Amino acid sequence: MFKLGLVINPYAGIGGALALKGSDGQAIREKALLMGADKLAVEKTRIALEYVITHQDKLHIYTAAGEMGQELIEHLGFINTCVYWPNNSQTESFDTQATVKALIEQKVDLILFAGGDGTARNICEVVNNKIPVLGIPAGCKIHSAVYGVTPQATGRVLEQVIKGKIVSVSDAEVMDIDEDLFRQGKVKARQFGEMQVPTEVQYIQAVKMGGKESDELVLADIAAHVIEDMQDNPEHIFVMGSGSTVEFIMQELHIENTLLGVDLIQDQQLLASDVTSQQLLDYTHGKECKLVLTLIGGQGHMLGRGNQQLSAEFLQGVSKQNILLVATKTKLAKLEGRPLIVDSGNVQINKDLAGLITVITGYRDQVLYPVADYN
Repeated sequence: MFKLGLVINPYAGIGGALALKGSDGQAIREKALLMGADKLAVEKTRIALEYVITHQDKLHIYTAAGEMGQELIEHLGFINTCVYWPNNSQTESFDTQATVKALIEQKVDLILFAGGDGTARNICEVVNNKIPVLGIPAGCKIHSAVYGVTPQATGRVLEQVIKGKIVSVSDAEVMDIDEDLFRQGKVKARQFGEMQVPTEVQYIQAVKMGGKESDELVLADIAAHVIEDMQDNPEHIFVMGSGSTVEFIMQELHIENTLLGVDLIQDQQLLASDVTSQQLLDYTHGKECKLVLTLIGGQGHMLGRGNQQLSAEFLQGVSKQNILLVATKTKLAKLEGRPLIVDSGNVQINKDLAGLITVITGYRDQVLYPVADYN
């Protein structure tokens, strides 16, 4: 079951048609309502969700009460769970942020939200790249790259993600302008951060060698991505799993790889090789870790085939965000849409890892791919 988080800023864009240059601030919203402004964010969300109504049996939506999501979701007939209840009829930015915090606790696969740049900025402050997001444009100001060009476009991308299609994910800028200056005729925009956004693309986005992936070049790109992460986090222990893609990363580090074993890297140096499950626990106890995995076997096993040293006790201490899953797009395509398989030996870990996971497919090139929930 795909777990979708939903946040609607019902007041997004209400000042636009009335030339109020935005909707930030309670006073502006009250003025817009007194002038007869229409709240269009809910309708724009409905347009986007129309694209996934036929996938209701695969979808569980987590949202906030009332106009922030639940009213619309129940009207459309989606399975839903309410995770937040605003105290006032006119919602504020803290309601948006409280909802997002609750959605992260629910470990949703993707957060869908409707609003403008102010809404994106509020969400960015909480999400901090912990989970992919996708925006429905509903505000007066849409400078941020986290939104679809239209609600329909957002709906199409959402449909591709829920259907388990190979969808790239990239860092997108969150921008906002100073509304007070904007009302004086001055545009002053600046970047407030980045969030990960799924992007609908052709399968081979950047073609190499006649439109096909060159294994060696792509593996070098994947290795560069992981090694850059190691450079940025020298204190982390990188637990290197089995598989040819992981082996290539070790070669790029000029470190001998243990075939069908687990090696430990810290500050781009070998910490330990071919460790047992107990040694792995001893080395990583109380330390920040990242787990580097690839797909093992023809059925897309991510855990449970060739990496039994990764015990349930160890995996309980590694968040989904700290799993660096590496694979070429060609390798993913050979699965023909079948989800990845996790067989950790622990039902709860299997459930926690189910849903979407980010797969590193090149240098700063990542895609979203589903992990099956067979429990």
